[in-house]
Amino acid sequence: MEEFISKTMEDKKQIVLDLVNEKSYKPMKLKEIAILLDVKKENREDLKEVLDALIAEGKVTISSKEKYRKSDLTGLVGSFWATKSGFGFVKVVDEENPEAEPIEIFVPKDDTHGAFHEDTVLVTIVKKAEGEDEKDTGKIVKVLQRAHTEFIGNFQNNKTFGFVILDNPKYNQDIFVEGRNSMEAKTGSKVVVKVTSFGDGKRKKPSGKIVEILGDASELETEMKAVRRTYEFTPEFPAEVQAQIKSIPDDVQPTEMVGRKDLRNLTMVTIDGLDSKDLDDAVSLTVSEDGIYHLGVHIADVSHYVTENTPLDEEAYKRGTSCYMPDMVIPMLPKKLSNGICSLNEGVNRLAMTCFVDIDSKGKVVGHEICASVINVDKRMNYDSVQRVFDGNPEEDYLPYVDLLMKMHELQDILNEVRMKNGTIDFEFSETKIVLDENCNPIDIHPYDRTQATMMIEEFMLMANATVAEHFFWKEVPFLYRTHDIPDEDRITELKRNLAELGIILHNEGDEHGIHPGKLAEVLRKVKGTDKEALVSTMVLRSMKQAHYTVTADGHFGLAMKYYSHFTSPIRRYPDLYIHRIIKEQLHGELDEKRMDHFREIGDGVATSTSENERRAVDAERDANKIMMAAYMKKYVGEVFSGIITGVTSWGIYVRLENTVEGLVSVRSMKDDYYVYDEEHRILIGEANRKVFRIGDPCLVKVDASDVRLRAIDFSLVEEEK
Repeated sequence: MEEFISKTMEDKKQIVLDLVNEKSYKPMKLKEIAILLDVKKENREDLKEVLDALIAEGKVTISSKEKYRKSDLTGLVGSFWATKSGFGFVKVVDEENPEAEPIEIFVPKDDTHGAFHEDTVLVTIVKKAEGEDEKDTGKIVKVLQRAHTEFIGNFQNNKTFGFVILDNPKYNQDIFVEGRNSMEAKTGSKVVVKVTSFGDGKRKKPSGKIVEILGDASELETEMKAVRRTYEFTPEFPAEVQAQIKSIPDDVQPTEMVGRKDLRNLTMVTIDGLDSKDLDDAVSLTVSEDGIYHLGVHIADVSHYVTENTPLDEEAYKRGTSCYMPDMVIPMLPKKLSNGICSLNEGVNRLAMTCFVDIDSKGKVVGHEICASVINVDKRMNYDSVQRVFDGNPEEDYLPYVDLLMKMHELQDILNEVRMKNGTIDFEFSETKIVLDENCNPIDIHPYDRTQATMMIEEFMLMANATVAEHFFWKEVPFLYRTHDIPDEDRITELKRNLAELGIILHNEGDEHGIHPGKLAEVLRKVKGTDKEALVSTMVLRSMKQAHYTVTADGHFGLAMKYYSHFTSPIRRYPDLYIHRIIKEQLHGELDEKRMDHFREIGDGVATSTSENERRAVDAERDANKIMMAAYMKKYVGEVFSGIITGVTSWGIYVRLENTVEGLVSVRSMKDDYYVYDEEHRILIGEANRKVFRIGDPCLVKVDASDVRLRAIDFSLVEEEK
C-alpha cells in the first residue's frame, strides 16, 4: 500500500514489527510480507531496507531459507569497541537521550562471540557493577551487523595456506587464507583480505580470501597506500566523472557572467600557503570616510559547475571532503576544477559567491550583502610574505598592497577583540608540518604555528560564515549549519574538580544551560604562558564535544556563536557546496515550496553523511601522520629528547616532543618503582617513591623503537641528571 511507503522509517519499522509479533504470524519471505502489506514490486527494496534495519537492531532474524521472524534473543544493541588485548566494551546509546554519553558494558575476551571492532552486537548483562567507577559486565550473544568485511594486513605464507596479520591491533585475530585464495601473495606483502567466515570467537577462526596486493609491507609508499585503502580515499575519479568534466570549459565564458555582480575592478587578493593550489577564497577591503570597513569575502562558485544529481556531484557527496595527507592531497573534486576553473587564480575571470560585511570601528556589523559575482584576483599572496608586511619587512612586489594589508590587519584586531569578549575558546595547539623529499620520505618534522597572517584570514572566514548562517536562518529556508554542542554536565563537573586541584576555580554557577564558553576561555587566558597551559588546555579540550553538521541552528559553543555555517570552502567541503546551491536558488527566486521540500527531505542525510566523512578524513590524516612520524624517528633510535606529557593511562604515559612527534612510555619500562594509575586524577603514582606523572609535566625520554606498521614510537624515561 502506498500508505506504508509514504510513512517515516520509524513508522515503517513499527508496522513490520507489529506484523511479525502477531501470534498468528509464521516466518515469511520478503515477497510474502510485501504482498501482505500491499507493497508494490518496485517498492520492495524499501521494505527490505526496513527489515535490514530491524535485523541490525536485533528485533528480527532471517533464516537460511531467507524467511523473517521475530527474534528470540533479548539484550541491548550497541557498538563493540575492541582492545588489542582481546576484551572490549559495548557502547549502548540511550534511545530516549541520544545526545548523552553512551553506556559502556565491559565484555571479557572469552565472551566476544567473534565480534570484531565496531561491529553492531546484541549484549546481555551477566554481572552488575558494584561501585560507581565500575562498569556492568556483559556477554555478546549475537553479532547483528559487521562494520567491515575487508581488512588490511601483512601476509605470511605457509606453502599450502597462509595468514593475514591485520594492521589494526584492535582486530586481534589473524585471518586464515587457503593457498588457492592467496593471489600468490608472498610473505611480507601488504594485502587486502575479504573475510568469508568470521568464525565463532572460539574454536572456529576467521577465514577469507585476498582481493588485492598493495605492495611490499616494508616500503613507506605501501603503508600510505594502505591508509588510503582503509579509509576509502581514492586519488582516481570514476570514468563517468572524467567524462563529465570534459564538457567544463577552462575559462569563464561571457554568457556565464550574465546576471552577476561585476567586481572585477575591485582590488582583491588571495592569501594561502606557499604550496596551496586550490584557492577557494579571496578577500577585499575598503574603508569609507565615516570609518566603516567594507569587508568582501569572495568564494569560488563551485556549484555553477558541480550541479545536483550528476556523476560529479555524487562523487563529491561520497567523498564529502578533501583529505590532506603528507604525501598527497586526495581532492573532493578533480584537479580540472579544484586547481583550474574553480581556483581563484591571479589575473583571470572567475565566478564567485560574495559576502560583503559592513563593520564599524567597534566591530559591530551594520550591514551585509550576499550575491553571485564575477571577480578577477589582483594578486596571489602567501602567508609568509604577508606576515613580513606585518613585521615591517615587505617584499618589493607587496609594496603596492601594504596599505590594504595593514587596514585588513587593523580590522582583524577589532574582530578578534569582539570575539574574545563574546567568549570564543581559543586553543594554542601547534599543528604538525611534515617535510618530504622528492621520494616522499620524511626529512623534517616541526610545529607549524599560526601567524597573524593566517589568523587574519581565519577571522574573515569566521565573519563570512556567521553572516551567511544568520542571514539564511532569518530567511526561514532549509539550510545546513555547523553545530558545536554544549559539553555534558558530568564532563564540566569533572573538569571543575580537576582544575580545582590545580588551584584554578571554574565559575559556572548561574549559567542557565550548564556553562558559557567565556568561562572556559577565561580559564585558558589565566594559564596562558605558564607551565600549566598544556595541562589545562588538554583538560578543557577533552571536556568538549565534536562539532558536526545539522539542519537546525543549534549554535557553535566553541566560537560562542548562535548562528554558524560552512560557506567558505566549497572546493574541499561538500557542506559549503550544498548551501551555495540553496543560496543561489534563493537569490534568483527559484527556491519555491517544491525546492524547499526537496532540501528539507535530503538535509538530514547530507548532515549525517558529511559529518561522518569529515571524521573519516581526520582519522585518515592522523594515521598518515603517525606513519610518517614513525618512519622519521627510526633514525633517532637511542637518542634523547625533551618533551611534555600529553596523556596518562594505566598502561603508560604519552609524551610529545618539541617537534610534535608523540610516543608512549610503557609502565613496563618504568623499572624504578611499581606505578599505579589514579583514574579520577589521571595520574600515575609510584607506590614506594610516590613520584607522580601528570599531563603537562616536562620530561626527558629516549627513543627505544619506532614501528611504521604499528604506527607507534616507544620511549623510555631518562633521569634529568643523565
